[in-house]
Formats: sequence, C-alpha cells, structure tokens
Amino acid sequence: MQEARVLSVSALTRAVKGALEGTFPFVWVRGQVTNLSRPSSGHVYFSLCDEGASLAAVWFKGAQRAGERFDPLTGEVFEDGHKPSLATSLKNGLEIVCAGRLSVYAARGVYQLVVELAQEAGLGRLHEEFERLKKELAAKGYFALERKRPLPGRPTRLALVTAPTGAAVHDFLRVAAGRGYGSEIRLHPVLVQGAAAPGQIAGAVQKINAEAWAEVIVLIRGGGSLEDLWAFNSPEAAQAVFSSQIPVLAGIGHEVDVSLVDMTADARAATPSHAAQLLWPERAELRRSLATLARALERGKAVRLERDEACLDSLRRLLQREGGRTIAQKGEALNLFDRALAWHTPQRRLAGQEERLALTLDRLQAAVPRSLEAKESVLRVLRLGLERVPGLPERLGRNLGFLEDRLFRGGRALFVRAGQGLDLATVRLQGLNPLAPLERGYALARKTDGSYVRSPAQTVPGEPLTITVRDGDIPVRVEGGN
Repeated sequence: MQEARVLSVSALTRAVKGALEGTFPFVWVRGQVTNLSRPSSGHVYFSLCDEGASLAAVWFKGAQRAGERFDPLTGEVFEDGHKPSLATSLKNGLEIVCAGRLSVYAARGVYQLVVELAQEAGLGRLHEEFERLKKELAAKGYFALERKRPLPGRPTRLALVTAPTGAAVHDFLRVAAGRGYGSEIRLHPVLVQGAAAPGQIAGAVQKINAEAWAEVIVLIRGGGSLEDLWAFNSPEAAQAVFSSQIPVLAGIGHEVDVSLVDMTADARAATPSHAAQLLWPERAELRRSLATLARALERGKAVRLERDEACLDSLRRLLQREGGRTIAQKGEALNLFDRALAWHTPQRRLAGQEERLALTLDRLQAAVPRSLEAKESVLRVLRLGLERVPGLPERLGRNLGFLEDRLFRGGRALFVRAGQGLDLATVRLQGLNPLAPLERGYALARKTDGSYVRSPAQTVPGEPLTITVRDGDIPVRVEGGN
C-alpha cells in the first residue's frame, strides 16, 4: 500500500496558490464595497459582497492610476482633463466592477482579488433599498418634525435597547456613570445585526411601552457597514419607534451613519456615548451650579442683613437726638421704632401662621358637614335600592345565621385543638422535669458549687455533699475512697 504524502502548510499553500492563479489569471468581478480600510501605506483594502458571498480585495497604491486622462475600461477620453482615481472616492455601499487577478495571501491562508482596474457601477442594492424605504416612510409622516417630542430632563427611569455584550452598552454606561444624580437603567437585550434583529428590536420597544415604566427609550449600537446597520433600516423597527408612546432617543453607529430608526426617533445622538451626554449633565456641572446658588444665597443674606442693620441704626440715631424735641415727638419715634422691630420678630411670623391655621380650620369645619351630607345622601340612595329588592332582608338574615353557625363551630373546634395541644405540651414538660424521678424514690447528689454528682470519680474523701430527696435536702460527707 502506497504511503500517503504529508505536506507542510507552506507546501500546500504554494500548491493552492499556483492552481488558483493559474486558473484565474484575470477576472472581472461585480460586487458591493464593504469593510473599507485605508492605512497610511496608501493601499486600499475592502471586500466585495453580494447576497451569497464575500471576497477580500486589495488595491495596491501603484495600481490605482491616479490622474488618468482616459477610462482604462472603456477607452473614453476625459474632456475635463485628469480624473481622480476611484480609490480616493471609494466608500462602503458603493457597487463597483473590478478587474484583476486572484491570489493567495499565504500569511493568513486566504485568497483575495488583487485589483488592477475598478469602475463605479452605480449605487448598491442596499443604498437603493434605503432610498426607497426613506421615501416611503417620509410619505407616511415618520420623519415629520412636528410629531417629535422633547426628551425628559434628567430622566430617572430609562429603558436601554441594545446588545448586552457590545462596546456600545459599555460606552453608554461608562459615560452615564459620571453624569446626572442617579437613574435606574433597565437593559433590554436584543440582537442588533442579522435577520432576527428587526423583530427583536421592535418587540423590545413594544414591551417597554406596555410596561409604561420608563421615561425614555434609548436605542444604541456601535458603528459598522451598511449591512451591519441594516436592522435599524427595517420598516418593522422604524414602525415600532414611530408608534411608541414613550420618547425614543437613537444613537446608531457613528456620526456619519444615519439609519431610518435615527430619522424616526424623537432625537438622534451621534454615538452611544453622545446619547448619555444628551440625557444627563455632568456631575461636576451640577456641583458648580450648586456652588453658584450657595454663593447667591450668601450674598442675598448679607444684603438683607445690611439693609436691616441700616434701618435699625437710623432709628437708633433718631431716638438719640435731643435737639429740643418734645416728649410727644420722642414717643412718636419710639412707636416708629417698635413698629419697625415688630416686622422682624418671630411673634409676627407666628401670628401669620396662626392666622393661616385658623383659616384652614374654618374651611375644614365647613367641609365636614358637606361631606357628611353627601355620604348620607349616598346612604339613603343605597337604602332605597335595597328596599326595592324583594326578599333581600330575609336572604341576608339567612346568610347571617349560616355565617354565625360556621363561626361558632369553627371557634369551638379551634378551642378543642388548642386544649389538646396544651395537654400534650404539659405531658412533655412533665417528662422533662428533673425532679420527677424523686417521687419514685430516686435522689440527687450535689456538690457545694451546685453541680450534680454523676460518678464516684467526681468525689474525694471528706467532701461534703447535699442529697436531695422528695421531701428536702440531706447534708452528708463522703467517706472512703471512690
């Protein structure tokens, strides 16, 4: 039997690379750009996707053909002169046609398309679907500004709809921890990507509305491609946000990402962290506001005291002036001084409170008869209604007798059970009585410290003991050895 040939990873990769590049030396590929990346090297990395597959692609800097005067695919000469390379305007969601060769990147063991030429093929399928849905929902009034509600100021009850393990929830909670003055956040975990995500998002919003607990609903998700964020472009999720009776704040993706849920929500945040910033002020800002109010209060108090002191000084100087004034004038000045002081005494404040209390009591006394009259009127109506029901007093009497009989039998059974329990407890207690054996002729020996003797080994010759029998104690002394 021929022995199987064992290849190294490098050898197998070289074989695959040769077969792949030999079979596909030059191919044309159409797809939608996703996962676009532009590192500092100048190369462009992205993926080409369609409904069923994804292909990694690299467009090296030297092949980007910047400043061409003609289209290398069609041969069209540009009348306006040089045209920038598509590599500079390439973006996620754009559908393009690429020409190049397939190659194997051995370091990662993946195959990729090495792009030589690229041409824009128009907006991608998802972009076209997005524009169609946006027009449809706009016609239904989903984005109308007049239906959008303001967010509650500093909410204390918040429902958070997002993936429980993503970076978005951690960023939101981290920022929220340093803002406001305390809020309760209930997390409603949902998928934020994939076919099942729209239904879960819509279901969470509907459940929150049914509970009617939260003051605001927050929908957040981290950044991603158009495909990654597509769950928030679904009509199902947008309709749930549109129908919500609770204000909705959406923070989907990054600032450049705009979804249909963002446009339908009452307010939009640029990022999940920005959503927390919109809901609560920084705690340091609250402390500064409190310090400002405290300083204003101190200044107001100082101004009031200065004004009162100036008034008192003026009155005091008026009294101290002699200048040929008559006794009547001095008496008038004293009366003025007394009246001025009376405005600032606790007695005057107390008199005002007593006056308000008396007014409240008068209102209460007037309200009680009216309340009693209303209750008596209701009682008369109920009594007349009862009298109109034929045979009702007899039925009520029979029911009352039946209930009295049940109550009597139940009380008697309760006393019987309690007596039986008491008898059983008495028997058990008597069985545990340490003096009960003395009635049968037994005795207890105790030492002078009160401890009982349980063995001869506990005694020594000459030691005094007390023997307790039924009728009393007998003093004894130990003789002999143990």
